[in-house]
Amino acid sequence: MARQSKLPFAESFAELEKIAEWFEREEIDLEEGLKKFERGLELAAALKKRLSEVENKVKEIKARFGEMEEEKAEEPEADL
Repeated sequence: MARQSKLPFAESFAELEKIAEWFEREEIDLEEGLKKFERGLELAAALKKRLSEVENKVKEIKARFGEMEEEKAEEPEADL
């Protein structure tokens, strides 16, 4: 069964980098490599999902800000 990555983004990314560095070595154990490959794919999927969530949140915030700006522009200015 695959482990779910519940690590913070930075820690997940750092772990993925360590796995990539491990594969850059010349001598690789096949069984350990298979486990690391699977973990790397899990981390990459979790990071991709988190980035997508953040991107959607940014779009939501920008849309809300844009609505606020539109409402502000529509308000009649008070005469002084």
